Amino acid sequence: MLARELTEPRSIAVIGGSNNLHKPGGKILQNLLQGSFSGDLYVVNPREDMVQGVKCYPDPGSLPPTDLAILAIAARFCEETVEIMVREKGTKGFIILSAGFGEESKEGAELENRIAGIIDSAGGNLIGPNCIGVITQQYQGVFTSPVPVLDPKGCDFISGSGATAVFIMEAGMPNGLTFSSVYSVGNSAQTGVEDVLQHLDETYDPDSSSRVKLLYIENIDKPDLLLKHASSLVRKGCRIAAIKAGTSDAGSRAASSHTGALASPDIAVGALFRKAGIVRCHSRGELVAVASVFLHGELKGKRMAVITHAGGPAVMLTDALEEGGMEVPNITGRAADELLEQLHPGSSVSNPIDFLATGTAEQLGTIIDYCENEFGEIDGMIVIFGSPGLFSVHDVYLLLHEKMKTCSKPIFPVLPSVVNGKEEISAFLSYGRINFPDEVILGKSLARVYHTPRFDVRDDGPLVVNVERIRTVTAAAANGYLSPAQVQALLDAAGIPRADEAVVTTRADAVLKAEEFGFPVVLKVVGPVHKSDIGGVALDIQDPTQVSGEYERMMQIEDAESVLIQPMLSGTELFAGAKLENKFGHLILCGMGGIFVEALKDVKAGLAPLTTAEADHMIKSLQGYPVIDGIRGQDGIDEQAYINILVRLSQLVSTAPEIIEMDLNPLLGTKDGVIAVDARIKIEK
Repeated sequence: MLARELTEPRSIAVIGGSNNLHKPGGKILQNLLQGSFSGDLYVVNPREDMVQGVKCYPDPGSLPPTDLAILAIAARFCEETVEIMVREKGTKGFIILSAGFGEESKEGAELENRIAGIIDSAGGNLIGPNCIGVITQQYQGVFTSPVPVLDPKGCDFISGSGATAVFIMEAGMPNGLTFSSVYSVGNSAQTGVEDVLQHLDETYDPDSSSRVKLLYIENIDKPDLLLKHASSLVRKGCRIAAIKAGTSDAGSRAASSHTGALASPDIAVGALFRKAGIVRCHSRGELVAVASVFLHGELKGKRMAVITHAGGPAVMLTDALEEGGMEVPNITGRAADELLEQLHPGSSVSNPIDFLATGTAEQLGTIIDYCENEFGEIDGMIVIFGSPGLFSVHDVYLLLHEKMKTCSKPIFPVLPSVVNGKEEISAFLSYGRINFPDEVILGKSLARVYHTPRFDVRDDGPLVVNVERIRTVTAAAANGYLSPAQVQALLDAAGIPRADEAVVTTRADAVLKAEEFGFPVVLKVVGPVHKSDIGGVALDIQDPTQVSGEYERMMQIEDAESVLIQPMLSGTELFAGAKLENKFGHLILCGMGGIFVEALKDVKAGLAPLTTAEADHMIKSLQGYPVIDGIRGQDGIDEQAYINILVRLSQLVSTAPEIIEMDLNPLLGTKDGVIAVDARIKIEK
């Protein structure tokens, strides 16, 4: 939890305060004076007696005791100033606006670490350095503009970038998006995005706290902390949206497994966000639109009514909704016929509901009433209403506002006439409403919000693996790829079904084992990593002569050590894998298997440990899921068996964190079960 002196200070000192409003020390003082702060305000400036009407002190040592110090001075002076404020003034809250720290040089990083250490020793908190400051209900400690009018039910916004925070506020405020607090953490020398989110979770009050949290993150240094408190807030009824910048894997590793080739830091971020229930956004516009969706009523289903007096935007919106997995159902029947009779000739109610450019406020009200009370196939409404500039639309927007207050189904307004309808939109926003100027961005954002799952990550279920056996096998293993016998032992300990198999080192044993299994059989070379690429796999071997020939051929392959023999099995080829990702822990991946795993890259990922619900969601999110479910009269596979394998795999790698890469490819799935026919495990202790 953040120190009270940072979040609710009774006294603030601006070190480097100025009369020049074009300097950070001048602008931040002005914002504090014009804002809501009602405590004692001090300024330090050796060249002034008064700054913006506030008494000025010549140096930090002459200040009275102070809760919060805001430093707008050169980096080289910050360490001494912090030392004085901590040791002599009892200060526990610090905001350092100054640049010239870790973002510039190694020496700067060492300086900010020393400063953070001093503040740590006092049990205080540091925001920054290299930030724009903090906005709370108690004070507006930023040197930028605009400073939003604060609403306790608006968004709590935490940003790793000060400029981005400003740009996002600028993008949202004209549309009516409101803010409850803004934290710009800058270099996060001591307090990062995750720490502020922890504070918002631990101080959350369902009656007075905002239910919407926005994050702009450039580095996730504490993924466990982010997951813990984001998922906790979501369970409490909050909604969270986030941008994670800097996720391209330009320095992609040369991976030795399918899982390694498919996993990446960006996939890890996506898995973390899904597990936490965070809606992931990729631009400022998306973040603003998703936040605006959050501040409307929650959709209970995905069936939308598109109500419009302009055909083009309705068509584009419908396309965006359906491409995003939402529905715009056809509306027919008695109630639809009744509604159509009350509209102008030429109108349509089939959905989109088009009541023409001549449509009136009264007609709009009637349409909304029918969607609310008569059309059970509708879960929410989007109203598109602009202005050609010929007449006022105040009455339309006032009616829309009143209907939004009384309807149980959420209504999302698209008011696109930001020039012709500027005054009317301004009045609509003054009612506390939010506008979506672009219907396509709204449609995509609604889909993004609706399809973001919300899991209870505490519901891990019982441990189903043999921990003692797993630890025994891995303790005895050397670094690198495990032998077939070790792989078999780990799969058995994890309860993952596998095909019968035997490793042979002579041609005679190969023939003997093949006859024991019964023909047809499969032969695979042991030793080389990518067997299929070098002819190290032979399928559908029908007799002893073929076994002998294939054995001899495979043992001539470079690095061949032995040959593995299995019964020839059939089924739908599936894939499962695990990859240790720095800081995040193990990623669990699933997808269609065999050669398609990398060719199609139809893969979904989750963070271990997986719950059954998470594994189920991963499988159902695959583009190839219709094959798993059963398509065109073909039998599907046993989905529960596939889910169980993913959960057991996640428990295996959680028990043995030294497993850095693992492939089960292919798994063969039928309606009666799923079985591993090839597995590869790499450990690094």
